Amino acid sequence: MGIKEANIYLDNQLNTYYAGQTINGRIEYVFDSPKKVRGIHVKFKGEAHTEWYESKQQENDQGKTESTDTMHTGNEEYFQISYYLLGSNTGNEIEIPSGKQVYNFTCTLPPVLPSSFEGEFGYIRYTVKVTLDRPWKFDQETKMAFTVINALDLNLNPSYREPIHIQLEKTFCCFCCASAPLSLDVQAPVTGYCPGQVIPIRVDVENKSNVQVHLVKIFLRKVVTYRATSPSTATKKTKDVIVTIQEGPAPAGTTKNWNLQLEIPPIPPSNLVNCNIIDLDYDFKVECVVSGMHMNMKDKKYVTIGTVPLVGLARQTTPTPTQPTGQYSPSQPAVLPVGPGQPAQPTAPSAPSGEPTPGGWVVPGTAPAQPPYQTLYPTLTEPVYKESQYMARTIQDRGDNNHTQITGPNNFAPYYPTYAAVQPPPLPQ
Repeated sequence: MGIKEANIYLDNQLNTYYAGQTINGRIEYVFDSPKKVRGIHVKFKGEAHTEWYESKQQENDQGKTESTDTMHTGNEEYFQISYYLLGSNTGNEIEIPSGKQVYNFTCTLPPVLPSSFEGEFGYIRYTVKVTLDRPWKFDQETKMAFTVINALDLNLNPSYREPIHIQLEKTFCCFCCASAPLSLDVQAPVTGYCPGQVIPIRVDVENKSNVQVHLVKIFLRKVVTYRATSPSTATKKTKDVIVTIQEGPAPAGTTKNWNLQLEIPPIPPSNLVNCNIIDLDYDFKVECVVSGMHMNMKDKKYVTIGTVPLVGLARQTTPTPTQPTGQYSPSQPAVLPVGPGQPAQPTAPSAPSGEPTPGGWVVPGTAPAQPPYQTLYPTLTEPVYKESQYMARTIQDRGDNNHTQITGPNNFAPYYPTYAAVQPPPLPQ
């Protein structure tokens, strides 16, 4: 006997916000019998956590080799906002009647926050948790994760407009004689991109050597440095390939010219601003795979992934609608009309004056602050927000009890802005 249903709804369908915006939401309970509680409590939290194990081999007193595992962890908290929606932690018991009960809440995010990030050995995560505070019994918690984006405007740093240019050259020795050189030239128009954009890449191979080029591979890689503070300071670095494209072969004595395209998937922006335990970078790596026992040619350049694309240089294609819209439904969150964090103004079913609309949803009266680029670049096509391929194993953590219910996917994946309709400039001819 007790809770039949408990669901959290926020005021846009993708549960995605920019730092500094206001979140409006509600908790909906369905009780199959009256419930006695001390109160109903809501908590918003933003935090980062890193964790990994390291094995170490050492000899014991008997001369036998033993393996010991050490867990390294790091933690940061960016904000925590909590208050009671009903009752208090010191008040008398309150009886909630059976049936459907709805309670609204709101929270204004701090203006500077790192973007949501889910990685192999750590995360930056934002959650809302609503707790039924029950005297003399286990509290019952309902929890949901949401996305926060810290805007990275590529137009604010002139270096992001610089082209990528990688040149490699090598001679190969055979019976003490050096061959003519193998030359590789790879170009891309700029170093700053946004998800959804397609990078045009030109590859020129001049193979005067006697060695065949099997493939030219180009990688977009995510480079993450995790930091731990307990039991001591430690770091762990990973390099993961996000996208690979390739072309070949280029036989000995030939010249090849290829035009390739690399599409950037929904990934977090490079700036994990204000986070001291996770560093996120991206690089553009080129590898020329040659035949025989010779070493491959390799090089890389760093690129920046932003949330606002370069304007002036970029070319806009046919605009893509930001998100589908639909009819207002009191059992669903409000529809995202323009961008994350801007509440919809749906036409709710009519209700007698002074009474809440069905479902208890209160349409926010004022729109939260819009992302700055919406006023700086009025002609810029709106982004489409897409789910990342990188997700949490679970959003349950050390602070949750055994009675925590997850609303939405337990393996939460953040949403990021994509700009398929705003492509980078073409390569110079």
